[in-house]
Amino acid sequence: MRPVVTSTADRAGRKEWIALGVLALPLLLVSMDVSVLYFAVPFISADLGVSATEQLWIFDIYGFVLAGLLITMGSLGDRIGRRRLLLFGAFAFGLASVAAAYAQNPEQLIAARAVLGIGGATLMPSTLALIRNLFHDPAQRSKAIAFWSAVMMGGISLGPVLGGFLLEHFWWGSVFLINTPAMVLLLVLAPMLLPEFKAPDAGRFDLIGSVLSLAAVLPVIWGIKELAAHGLSALPVVAIAAGVVLGMLFVQRQRTAAYPMIEVGMFRSRAFSGSLAANTIGMLALVGNAVFMTQYLQLVLGLSPFKAALWALAPTVFVGGAAPLATSLARQVDRAYVIGGAFVLAASGYGVLTQAHPDSPLAVVLVGSGLLAAGLVMVMSLVTEAVVGSVAPERAGSASAVMETCSEFGGALGIAVLGSIGTAAYRADLPSDAAAPIREGLPAATAAAAHLPAEVAATVLATARHAFTHSMNVVALVGALLLLTTAVAATFTLRRTTPAEAPVETADPQPVA
Repeated sequence: MRPVVTSTADRAGRKEWIALGVLALPLLLVSMDVSVLYFAVPFISADLGVSATEQLWIFDIYGFVLAGLLITMGSLGDRIGRRRLLLFGAFAFGLASVAAAYAQNPEQLIAARAVLGIGGATLMPSTLALIRNLFHDPAQRSKAIAFWSAVMMGGISLGPVLGGFLLEHFWWGSVFLINTPAMVLLLVLAPMLLPEFKAPDAGRFDLIGSVLSLAAVLPVIWGIKELAAHGLSALPVVAIAAGVVLGMLFVQRQRTAAYPMIEVGMFRSRAFSGSLAANTIGMLALVGNAVFMTQYLQLVLGLSPFKAALWALAPTVFVGGAAPLATSLARQVDRAYVIGGAFVLAASGYGVLTQAHPDSPLAVVLVGSGLLAAGLVMVMSLVTEAVVGSVAPERAGSASAVMETCSEFGGALGIAVLGSIGTAAYRADLPSDAAAPIREGLPAATAAAAHLPAEVAATVLATARHAFTHSMNVVALVGALLLLTTAVAATFTLRRTTPAEAPVETADPQPVA
């Protein structure tokens, strides 16, 4: 392994750091768009007459398109230019936001959300790949990626709060319309602050590989979500199996294509493949907890959706300094030990959540979730740096896209795996004679209780809330064990690896004016 060669001339100056702030704009909005609809759907349903099936598509089409196109867009950015792709994505995202805000029927809104997914798929890998090109010095790049990770996590947490605020003062379209001014600002500033970069010898775009990647990712993501929502059934299992087969064909295509979208040899790097695995587990744990956290705040503690979203922001106090701390520690000791320690910190958060009960102080879940989020942000910051830094600069776009795709899989698995464990634990804690609505889950039990006499409703709610917190405790215990196991595996796998397993970096691909 040869070290990365840098010099004082390679260090970023004021312009590059301002450019990083510009790159934060699309990242913040794309990550917010995942969660900003939480409060808006009832208003949309009332205004547009949305059916239950259409509501699901309004929610899910964005994530499906985003996940399916990440690899394609990462590879395309390497070929046509990362700034160009970023600007195209910003234009599409801003235009689709206006279309979504003024949609006149569910079909128009679903179509606009699909275009938002296309725009999001271009923006996320482009921002990370451009950071790879802007910051050549490893120490500065570590700080930049730590900032990138914090912004992404902050956007996911801020989405429900901002959505709730806007809906209290404006109509439901405002949750989409806020994207447009930021994208216009990006379109103005990016050409002035961001140089263009593209791989000099990337070759022609692999259309067959692009179709195979989309055909592999979509059925797997859909199948996992269906299993999480409706339990075991034949169609989702068949979809996942078909996706796996198509994924194998995609890998084979990448091995034999003259100009592959992904360099399969990247996965031979422990820094690359080990970091991808750690990131996937981290997202699984983070998203899995968010599902239970939301229900606990609203349905167990009885907070309004907006107040619950505000309190859910409290754990970001822990997150704020976590990524910079991880970067600083990784300069002092082997980053594998920092990653392992961060997983242990996250596991301690799950440990606190095993002690949550229906009458626990709010501080219990806030501290537990804060420790979990802080540990996982530290992990994600370091593994993102490892993924981006372990490949040659001209491969940064495709490497970033692979990492983002793994994040999508991790999130879907978090809902499916931890959600299924929680459902089983919830039903196991209920009395054998519990009525069907109660057995469906806490939301169904809460809805049923609203139509019962006061004394009966109180009993139903107490039973359901106790069973739910029991299920949350079980999930937290499983999550803690998973994170502790991952801490050991990551420490041994990533020891004595650095983000510099790529060829010597004497210069980036020639910038394009």
